[in-house]
Amino acid sequence: MTTHQTTSSRRPRRRPLTATLSLLAVSSLALTACGTGVTSDTASTGGSGETVTITNCGRELSFDTTPARIVGMMPSQTELLLRLGVQDSLAGQAQTDTSPLPGDIAQQAADIPVLSTDAPPAREDLLAAEPDLVVSPTEYEFTAEQGFASIDQLAQNGAQAYVATGGCADRRNTAEVTDVLTDVTNLGNILRVPDAAADLAQDAQDRLAAVETAIADHPRLSVAQVYVEGNSLGAIGAGVEADIISKAGGENVFDPDAPEFADFFAAEINPEEIISRNPDAIVFGTASPQQEEQTRTYLRTTFPDIPAVKNDLLIAVPQSDLYPGTLGNIDAVETISARLYPDAFK
Repeated sequence: MTTHQTTSSRRPRRRPLTATLSLLAVSSLALTACGTGVTSDTASTGGSGETVTITNCGRELSFDTTPARIVGMMPSQTELLLRLGVQDSLAGQAQTDTSPLPGDIAQQAADIPVLSTDAPPAREDLLAAEPDLVVSPTEYEFTAEQGFASIDQLAQNGAQAYVATGGCADRRNTAEVTDVLTDVTNLGNILRVPDAAADLAQDAQDRLAAVETAIADHPRLSVAQVYVEGNSLGAIGAGVEADIISKAGGENVFDPDAPEFADFFAAEINPEEIISRNPDAIVFGTASPQQEEQTRTYLRTTFPDIPAVKNDLLIAVPQSDLYPGTLGNIDAVETISARLYPDAFK
């Protein structure tokens, strides 16, 4: 089997460990938490006359007409919108420096106004774009205390906010890779492009199924997933990151039911926690080539005797592929699986 390769790495700017984990904390994938409903028999045709109603992060959103001015609050959401074919309706893109768009669609975003580069847009900048739909990876982007437009403030200005299923706070620790398919389906219905959404979802499902088939007969290798920032070490035990490991065929050495992951998908740990678990592989998110090399150096120096280091199974994944509501989650599954079981993909 041939794995899909990304045309451009989605690598965000470097963040401190605590900041990175805090950002990811407001992420939560919710396949079961977000539903879609349509109040017309013409729903399956994708016609523009029906009302589309969905539940998103516990809120009911209703669309009588197709949104015409859309803002993608992160490159991952902008990518979804572009792949759904609604680039002419994009009134803004945000946090553009956090990761590049894949090369095959980057040019489509060239003329879309940039509202912010390395942080969510300020309230006045977002409202000045006059959106009727704002698509975001998490609820954090709507924190009024940070100077961002709240969901209520958007509503007062005629805009609705759609948060990636993984950005719903009550889903974070039980997130699954396939939750992004909920976003694809929901956005396809909201934007009246169900055929494009169905094609995109089918491609994602086919890619995941291909990995599952390829590794079906391989014994599972043990995997630790970590965040490294300087000499600070964090372990991933739950959330979409853990599901990425599972779907890639790895056995996470950290138990999602352990007390340290009861309320949060990650925990800071001592190096001894890795040594005692003796993983076959270590997966880590990276924000730049420099950070990747620094992390590899730290892991090789700190854990010289574990199999992951001895067998050079230190697997780097672009941090942005671990964000909620991104097709990069599937890229991460493919990347990790191909490193764990290279014979399966020849």
